[in-house]
Amino acid sequence: MKRIHIRAALFCLSVFLMAGLGTSVGHAGTMDLISTLVNKLGITEKQAEGGTGALFQNAKDNLSAEDFKKVSDAVPGMDGYLAAAPKAEPKSGIEGALGSTLSSLGGGAAKAGGMLDLKSAFSKLGMDSSTLGKFVPEVLDFVQSEGGQSVVGLLKGLWQ
Repeated sequence: MKRIHIRAALFCLSVFLMAGLGTSVGHAGTMDLISTLVNKLGITEKQAEGGTGALFQNAKDNLSAEDFKKVSDAVPGMDGYLAAAPKAEPKSGIEGALGSTLSSLGGGAAKAGGMLDLKSAFSKLGMDSSTLGKFVPEVLDFVQSEGGQSVVGLLKGLWQ
């Protein structure tokens, strides 16, 4: 009887430890992306999180729901990234009219409109378009390592 109790306790302990390790690994991947961006680009953690969120918000806005789900499923912490993205402000003036017009045209024009939105989001975070150009390859590398070539291909179509 004592053996059964010991085995049950060991089983429960192993399940508990495995669940804890699984959570840490998922979180570690997310932290690796943020750490990589901070270290390679010389930006703050808030800028790294917000910029990543802006990129994923752009993907959410421009991919089909089915395609974005593939991306979201592959990227640990997606909800946190989206929450960290700078809030979009109503577009006004020439830039707003241009972005809206480009986005409504579809294809390459929509991509150009999305890039204007990304530049605006990065500007709100205190980063410029050259930082956006350095940011994209790092996020794409991360997504490829998490989700593979088919998932990263969805994003390359938007950002490159």
